[in-house]
Amino acid sequence: MESDGKPAFRRVLLKLSGEALMGEQAFGTDPDRIHAIARTVRRVRERGVEVALVVGGGNIYRGLEGTAKGMARATADYMGMLATVLNALALQDALEHEGVNTRVLSAITIQEVAEPYIRRRAMRHLEKGRVVIFASGTGNPFFTTDTAAALRALEIHAEAILMAKNNVEGVYDMDPTENADATFLPTITHGEAMERGLRVMDSTALSLCRDNDLPIYVFNMSDERNIDRIVCGERVGTVVAT
Repeated sequence: MESDGKPAFRRVLLKLSGEALMGEQAFGTDPDRIHAIARTVRRVRERGVEVALVVGGGNIYRGLEGTAKGMARATADYMGMLATVLNALALQDALEHEGVNTRVLSAITIQEVAEPYIRRRAMRHLEKGRVVIFASGTGNPFFTTDTAAALRALEIHAEAILMAKNNVEGVYDMDPTENADATFLPTITHGEAMERGLRVMDSTALSLCRDNDLPIYVFNMSDERNIDRIVCGERVGTVVAT
């Protein structure tokens, strides 16, 4: 049952890993999963919440794996950025099939398929009710899409980052897929997450969020109702806050 509460946020940024688009597949994108995400975003948008997204590219290409095989880190990272553009376009198509006006803004100029990232343009799109998808990470090698999510969220004055996870309810004190005794943590501070090396976001992203008092909601993307619940103020997953 969907929440019937009023939105607790005016503007949020949803961070999706590339793996969140795979569904049960081992590689690439699952159309059913992408359309499920699009339906969820549409419902949130219909509540009057402005939504931006940052998507990873790990379902297509992982830069660190390329580096491990001898590729220059910068080259591998740029290839990963291009993979995020593919995912962004797939999400845009699904959202527009749901009747949601969507714009892809890329930190790497690819003018034939995406607008260049300009902060004020992104904010204007959001003010007009459009969903904005930020592609290509920060546009710089050596930075992850987690860092891009933190940076973009702060630039557009998002009130929270919604960090989607695959089949994991939130943050645990150890990897729950490897340790049956892992303990779920309903709340934790940015600093504690960094000190304990917990898998919330990378350290650069966590530092940005901590220094700017930006909360992170870590939740299970497998239940497509969770985003709607969070924006309506329900306690879902783990809240990372100062």
